[in-house]
Amino acid sequence: VLTAWCGFESSQWGGEMSIAFSEASGARIEAARQAGDANAARQADLSIWGVYLQARAQRNTALASYVEQRFTDHFGVAYRAWLAQGEPKGGPFRMKEYVPPGTTEAMAADQRAESRFADALVFNQRGDNYTILTVLFALVLFFAAASTRLGRPRAQWIMLGLAMSFLIAATVILATFPIDI
Repeated sequence: VLTAWCGFESSQWGGEMSIAFSEASGARIEAARQAGDANAARQADLSIWGVYLQARAQRNTALASYVEQRFTDHFGVAYRAWLAQGEPKGGPFRMKEYVPPGTTEAMAADQRAESRFADALVFNQRGDNYTILTVLFALVLFFAAASTRLGRPRAQWIMLGLAMSFLIAATVILATFPIDI
């Protein structure tokens, strides 16, 4: 019965592992999609920033003002922070306030992926642990069955003693394992 139970638990943890790996993969795909959105927003901001810088370099205040009014909301926040700090080198893109849409979502999805991947590894180890216990309980059955084939009572008792030792050790170990039903 304990052999069958360990086989069942091993398969249950294998299922949990598969689900966690699948969720980690989905989160990685979501992170890549969000990072792509952030990169696209960054490229759009860079394009308009280039026009703005060119207008400023040519002292074309009308064009600079026109372009400035077309900054995206997330870039506008960084731009105003950049101006407030006296226009430090590196431009608004280096400001902590510059967060293109998708950036925080990509980081959150990446963290979810890492977490689910780590969970999957734990679940895999649990399934492996139950598989090892299945082998130990099978050894109990082997030694118990082998003891009946021996002709001498002393040899039979030694084999039964081994079987009991494996049974006790495996049962104690089993009691420490988590259960997934």
